[in-house]
Amino acid sequence: MIRFVLRWLWRLLLVVVICIGALLAPVGYVEFACTGEDEGERYAALLPPEHHRLEARTLLTYPEWHIVHAYDDYAEVIREGDPHDFGYFRAIRDYWSSLCALKTQAASHGGIDASTRQLVYVIGVSFSAELALKAAYEETLGRAATWLRGAERTRLDQLSHQQAAAYARFLQQTPWYKWEFEADIVAMDLAQTLAFRDSERRFALGLEYAAKAAYAGVIAQAVESVGADELSLRMIVTGPDVDALERMGGIEVIQKRPQGVEIEVPRYRELTRMLADRLAFLDLQIVEMAGNDDIMFTALSKNASEPGALFSFARQGYGDHRHLFLVKVSELLARLGEMDSSALTVEHVHDY
Repeated sequence: MIRFVLRWLWRLLLVVVICIGALLAPVGYVEFACTGEDEGERYAALLPPEHHRLEARTLLTYPEWHIVHAYDDYAEVIREGDPHDFGYFRAIRDYWSSLCALKTQAASHGGIDASTRQLVYVIGVSFSAELALKAAYEETLGRAATWLRGAERTRLDQLSHQQAAAYARFLQQTPWYKWEFEADIVAMDLAQTLAFRDSERRFALGLEYAAKAAYAGVIAQAVESVGADELSLRMIVTGPDVDALERMGGIEVIQKRPQGVEIEVPRYRELTRMLADRLAFLDLQIVEMAGNDDIMFTALSKNASEPGALFSFARQGYGDHRHLFLVKVSELLARLGEMDSSALTVEHVHDY
């Protein structure tokens, strides 16, 4: 009996070691295989040091957004399909492949600081583990539940799509750990019917939401102890229409400089909307952003590749492709303004 228990404990340990090794293997590959050359040239910033952000961060903010996009893709797939239709391992592959390309590029933009390097690896491993576990369930028990359900979707199938879509929209501007997962559980309890599929969805998603709610509490406390990231950044803008900036909501004019007007603007999704929907249609040029002269943005098109893209791959559920571009900040508004007459649609400007 003892030998039998020890044998199974050994097998369990071996499985755990193999799983951990599989999760850490991409980290090792990206760290040691995805290297670039430091060109040694640095932009001489105009803004004071307290308003500088590392230039390589424009590249290394993408991995976090890749996870945001993956949740959006998932919501789109289950709009009419089922969770097992989503390519979980494809999303994992694209995370690490894009990170490899971006880390290589970052070498010529000051490299990656230790905290950012640690962040993209930790969230990458967490994302991979989450999707691998979800795939293991949805491709087996979840798929079996849809067979028993038949073609007609149940009330919780519809609700799970609505919750996934709302969560994806929320992540565009707000950290994930501020989402109220407990409210999703309550909503499922209120909507659940006696259908077997609804019971299965309540069980599976209830466990997922409860686990995320517990983890979110831990992350929120950790963030509170170190302080949240800045919600705004500064940049210098020049051009005939600079006077219009004083009349725009969401923009604070700090001072006029010989090189242009120094302004403070919101970061994240609000920055993309401001740049693409307003500033791109004025006669303006960005001189510097957060002490940097390069910035990355993502755009969407039906084409599998676009000239000048650092990395391209297909989105799930949408039938189009995402492209990552790195440009000079002085070219950014012109590039965004040209989107209306091109096959590209701007998706997100990655600040620092």
